[in-house]
Amino acid sequence: MSSAPVVHIDPAAFHADPYPVLAQMRRDTPVCFVPELGATLFTRRDDVFREEKRIDVFSSHQPNGLLTRVMGSNMMRKDGDAHMRERKALFPALSPRTVRDVLAPQFHDIVQGHIDRLRPRGTCDLVTDYAMPVAADALRLMTGLTNMEAADMDAASQAMLDAAANYRGDPEVDARGHGYADRVMQLITARLPELRAAPDLSIISVLDQAELTLDEIAGNVRVIIGGGQNEPRDAIAGTVWALLAHPDQYAQITAGTATWGNAFDEYVRLVAPIGMSPRRVARDDTTCDVQFETDELIFFMFGSACRDNAHFDDPDRFDVTRDTGPAIPFGAGPHFCAGAAASRTLIAGHALPMLFDQLPNLRLAGDVTFAGWAFRGPLSVPVAWDV
Repeated sequence: MSSAPVVHIDPAAFHADPYPVLAQMRRDTPVCFVPELGATLFTRRDDVFREEKRIDVFSSHQPNGLLTRVMGSNMMRKDGDAHMRERKALFPALSPRTVRDVLAPQFHDIVQGHIDRLRPRGTCDLVTDYAMPVAADALRLMTGLTNMEAADMDAASQAMLDAAANYRGDPEVDARGHGYADRVMQLITARLPELRAAPDLSIISVLDQAELTLDEIAGNVRVIIGGGQNEPRDAIAGTVWALLAHPDQYAQITAGTATWGNAFDEYVRLVAPIGMSPRRVARDDTTCDVQFETDELIFFMFGSACRDNAHFDDPDRFDVTRDTGPAIPFGAGPHFCAGAAASRTLIAGHALPMLFDQLPNLRLAGDVTFAGWAFRGPLSVPVAWDV
């Protein structure tokens, strides 16, 4: 155990709203050990930004970590050459050129199809009826798992992420996560013969063309399903909520003084969909006046870093004109999210502007509740519009 000061939390309250506790940690105990999580937390932006890059001390390699146990071997839990080998293999599927020329036109069609389906209804829950299927269909396209239904993609993502964040050891959560991990392997195995007969720029295909093993392909696809489903789903629904709940901010976009990209950047700063990243202490070290011992667990708290008032004035306020440059919702080191460009294109380029442009008088139609600390987003966003 590190020499960091001990801070206790109420897990249920932390899951419901971690920000007050994280603000207190940043102020009083910026590096602290939380017994309920079994980890030492880094909560200040500059500490996270600096220490995440020190992979010789804070390693992503966690052979016994929850994410590895659920997802299997994957690039998110590797460092150095091992990480770069798999990241390089993935690059053709998510390169700027692929996003622009291959994915963006299909993102447009996916979004349009879901808006056409919803428009006559006049009301929906944005999370389940729009954001979830848009994100899932985009992910089916990107991964090559066209044999997986959208609802199944969302359920697999949630189950595996829940198991990867199951630091309290709930056996039912573990069983559900591992069950969906097995399901993903079955679907990859079914798709591989088709993709080998007609290779394309899907993730499964490019990893296979780079001669990764089946287990390596499956591990990476599972991780991508986790972040690639929940992050766009939550960011789509959450950004719409933020703009509807703050009409003065939406007015900045309609007036041309801010962009959809600004709204996306500010939302993922305010509510980082991926709120933390775990690391293993690779060797004894002292930093931030705290002594760390080999094999300890630490969490880099991205959600806290993005609300650090050392970098953001009034950090709990949604402001589309804010300079979000210091924010690190996608990480800051060698594990910076490989799908960030695709996510931004899907959300800021299509899912947001097309929704607001095509559903007249879009408005909130009920209460919105958020949940989560490792992964955070709205549980429901009821909306209505004129038909």
